[in-house]
Amino acid sequence: MGVIRKKNIAKIENQYVQQREKAGIAETRKRKLLFRRLAVFALFASVISYLMISTFISQSAALEKKQEEKEQLEQNLANLQKQQEILDEEIVKLNDDEYIAKLARKEYFLSEKNEIIFNLPKEKNDSQDSPY
Repeated sequence: MGVIRKKNIAKIENQYVQQREKAGIAETRKRKLLFRRLAVFALFASVISYLMISTFISQSAALEKKQEEKEQLEQNLANLQKQQEILDEEIVKLNDDEYIAKLARKEYFLSEKNEIIFNLPKEKNDSQDSPY
């Protein structure tokens, strides 16, 4: 009983059966081709998706870096504009003769007529501006 017996079944050999066998074989081939096409399509779709995602990530990182650089440059520009304003004010002051005379007296110890300059020693603490 453990032996599998082959059954002797006679096949009908007519045109209809042959057509059905050929149709079954053709359908099996079509199914295999369809699965192969789907597999190739899935492979291409996954490769393209991977490339698109990696490109998106790298461009996002580059954009973030450029935005940080832009913020830094804008801050640098603001600092330079402040310096420009200070220098413009200095130019206006240097066109004033009274300011130049005052600056010369202060920096180079020059004096006007009948003016005496006293040189006081500077204190070493940081409270030079406070009167106390």
